[in-house]
Amino acid sequence: MLWVLIAIAYLIGSVSGSLCLGKLRGVDIRTLGSGNAGGTNALRTQGMVFALGVVLIDVGKGLLAVWLARHFLPGNEAIAAACVFAAVIGHIWPLWHGFRGGKGAATLVGGLILLWPQSLILLFAVWILCLLLTGYVGLSTILAAISLPVSAAVQGADAPLWLFAAASALLLTYSHRSNLQRLRAGTENRFEKVRLLGRLLSGRRG
Repeated sequence: MLWVLIAIAYLIGSVSGSLCLGKLRGVDIRTLGSGNAGGTNALRTQGMVFALGVVLIDVGKGLLAVWLARHFLPGNEAIAAACVFAAVIGHIWPLWHGFRGGKGAATLVGGLILLWPQSLILLFAVWILCLLLTGYVGLSTILAAISLPVSAAVQGADAPLWLFAAASALLLTYSHRSNLQRLRAGTENRFEKVRLLGRLLSGRRG
């Protein structure tokens, strides 16, 4: 049953919100903007309403992965964590979309809402602070993912949760490797309007 649930979670993760909604609109956002099939590129290329639909679907996949694990194998949070991880892998490498999907952050957050809600406090704090300072969504997401092992340490998490936190941080860092490459090259897209703290600090130094 364990491997069946993990396989189902992967297949659920393979349902990409941006690509499914894009088919209804007649677009493939992997051919637009950054080429990523995720919420940020959806927002840049298709607008707020489309991006909101994408995020709701992708977050829902993580929620559903936890629900399935708890429903069929209750009392084993390690299995629930494995299902969330499988759903994130499915989002990044989706079977239904040629193994070319998004970067997994929204699906991971969806899983954390049910699996480990305490971790979201530090995760969102790091994400928002970095975004306000830099305007870089990719960098903010990487640092937020890295906060998961920190949360595990602070909260005294057990070994399976430690492993899940570390693996998730590594996976999201890997899935955002193109963002890191663009940051080094100085070509990364920046949401300048949300870089409020960064502009404030720059103005004070000036």
